[in-house]
Amino acid sequence: MARANPFDFERPLDALNFFLADVRDGLGPYLAIYLLTEQKWDEASIGVVMSVAALAGIIAQTPAGALIDRSTAKRALMVAAAILVTLACLTLPLIQRFELVAATQAVAAAAGAIFAPAVAAVTLGIVGPKAFARRTGRNEAFNHAGNAVAAAIAGITAYSFGPVVVFWLLAAMATASILATLSIPADAIDDHVARGLDDQTERGPGAHDKPSGFQVLLTCRPLLIFALATVAFHFSNAAMLPLVGQKLALVNRDLGTTLMSVCIVAAQIVMVPVALLVGHKADTWGRKPIFAAALAVLALRGALYPLSDNPYWLVSVQLLDGVGAGIFGALFPLVVADLTRGTGHFNVSQGAIATAAGLGGALSTAVAGFIIVKAGYSAAFLFLAGVAAVGLIGFCAMMPETARHDADGGGGRAD
Repeated sequence: MARANPFDFERPLDALNFFLADVRDGLGPYLAIYLLTEQKWDEASIGVVMSVAALAGIIAQTPAGALIDRSTAKRALMVAAAILVTLACLTLPLIQRFELVAATQAVAAAAGAIFAPAVAAVTLGIVGPKAFARRTGRNEAFNHAGNAVAAAIAGITAYSFGPVVVFWLLAAMATASILATLSIPADAIDDHVARGLDDQTERGPGAHDKPSGFQVLLTCRPLLIFALATVAFHFSNAAMLPLVGQKLALVNRDLGTTLMSVCIVAAQIVMVPVALLVGHKADTWGRKPIFAAALAVLALRGALYPLSDNPYWLVSVQLLDGVGAGIFGALFPLVVADLTRGTGHFNVSQGAIATAAGLGGALSTAVAGFIIVKAGYSAAFLFLAGVAAVGLIGFCAMMPETARHDADGGGGRAD
């Protein structure tokens, strides 16, 4: 099929990423607030529910990527996932039992695993490899803008109407995301290109099944190296914001929640220009130095936190999260697309790496908490900085540059 003009779908893709920002994570951190303040749950039960949801989301990552690779109904999958996440969350005020709450949040987390690979696949299927870097950066910019706006609206309206307002905000964003999804014509998405195949690969029903399975994850050494670097990034990053929140609460319990909201919104705002910059410069500067910069900023961030307990210092250092996360979000699908081009495993590879990264992130908070009990917050921050530094060294030593400036302007697979 003829390649669609990427500029014809700028606005629909912008809207899709903006409105999905609040839907893809469900209630997120607001779940704990609602269960604590409205349903009067204890912290232990809340923690178990959130762990169950996180585990469900991690387990669903790889199957979700495989489903997106094989599906020719990507829009329908995103619409169904948005509806499922919303319904699972809207039932919370109607149920009280632990088992039902845990089940609904597990369903929401599993359905949410569809969004990241689906958006990446739809984008690649519309714009092709040539424009993918620029468009992915723009996707991430609008995603972070959506997160910032949703967090700000939730914070302002919850002050007047209580935590229940986040349910209606989620429903409104989900409805808007469905309309944005349906505004993209189905025939604008090249499903062949969307799964990481190129124009030289045979098309047709028989060819559709050739690139199947998970062997590419084990046979492509650069993909394994990138997966390990991604795990190191998430292991180092995942615990930092919760630890900062705890320190802020210890310094000033009355302003702890407010300052945490400031941290989240400010970091999301920083991510917007960073993601746009990465999208515009990834082909020129290369993927490797940009991702190395994300690991370096993460290590620096962990090393700076112990220097002061002043809330203004902690919030200022947290702004660096916008740099590291902004780079990672925009670069992750680009590197995976480079390394899986022509294999048909673009989305399942994203899912597999995201699964490993999710496990790393889950272990991060547990390990950091153990270190805090034994040696304090400073030791935990320095340990997390050390993990990022080790990841940086290994990445720089072993990872090849994946961007290729070949005749068609796209990235090629590095074997």
